Amino acid sequence: MQIPSPQREAASCTDRADSGRSVFVTTQDGLRLHVREYGQRTAPALPVVCLPGLARTVADFDALAPTLANGPPQRRVIAIDSRGRGQSDYDSNAENYSLAVELGDVATVLTALEIGPAVFVGSSRGGILTMLVAVAHPTAIAGGVLHDIGPVIEPRGLARIKSYVGKLAQPRSFAEGGEILRRLFDAQFPKLSAAQWLAAAERTWKMDDGELVPTYDVRLARTLAEFDIERPLAPLWNEFGALARVPVLVIRGANSDILSAETVAVMSARHPAMEWIEVPDQGHVPQFNQTVISRVIEFVAKCEAHNRRAPAAPAQRAAIRPNPFAPAGNGSLRRRQQ
Repeated sequence: MQIPSPQREAASCTDRADSGRSVFVTTQDGLRLHVREYGQRTAPALPVVCLPGLARTVADFDALAPTLANGPPQRRVIAIDSRGRGQSDYDSNAENYSLAVELGDVATVLTALEIGPAVFVGSSRGGILTMLVAVAHPTAIAGGVLHDIGPVIEPRGLARIKSYVGKLAQPRSFAEGGEILRRLFDAQFPKLSAAQWLAAAERTWKMDDGELVPTYDVRLARTLAEFDIERPLAPLWNEFGALARVPVLVIRGANSDILSAETVAVMSARHPAMEWIEVPDQGHVPQFNQTVISRVIEFVAKCEAHNRRAPAAPAQRAAIRPNPFAPAGNGSLRRRQQ
């Protein structure tokens, strides 16, 4: 991997074996990124890197990550809180909540933690980052799981996300938070139980000085500020094409308004070896239930077999395409000068 040498922070804390351990990596601009690490660093099996969505955290992988790590075979799994999310530092400059900066952060973590080729599990925005990693650092990826995301992002779904990111009501309790989420997302997730809505609330808010606040910097809303439903988004077919040499699994929620069935069909035609599943009664993004987890485990095993027999990818780094959240013909995905 041809990626910059990062600054590395040695401090880490270890929790119960079944819940992984928290490691903090310092970026070149001084922010600390939180990484949840599972399994032994010396585990010989292919590692897995989990990337959450726009306003999501590593908690979304609490069921998947330890299951993958425990095996068999045992493997190393990491999940990364992007800057401004979860336990990672918030950035004083909200302009740095961009795909270009987050791509650099992923590269920094991979270098600091000495992660070689890995299977990437990218949820929503994390899936976009997965495609961008395949473009910028092709040797880093041995397989990709695109979790309810693809090269075409449906404007209606993005408008819905824009309507609530950074704008959620402040609940007085997690139970009230669960009810807020149920009212907001019930059309996409009609069969979740009260306990599941409560668990969702506990991943969405955290207790801070006696009050519940979001688990992310509300200024993330600025990443969608220029989005206009009437203007088309730039598709990411070239970025998706960068995954052509590795196995790909697409997980689509049957009720998703971000990834359409039509887009999945075109993806499958362009990547004939691509696998995909549709999760009934779930929207964006479908939960990692036992059925989905089992399918991901099977897919990672296929990636491992493919990685053993596949030739090495070219080491050169390709150009990064424009920002997919910008309307076509507007703006670009710029690299931050470091």
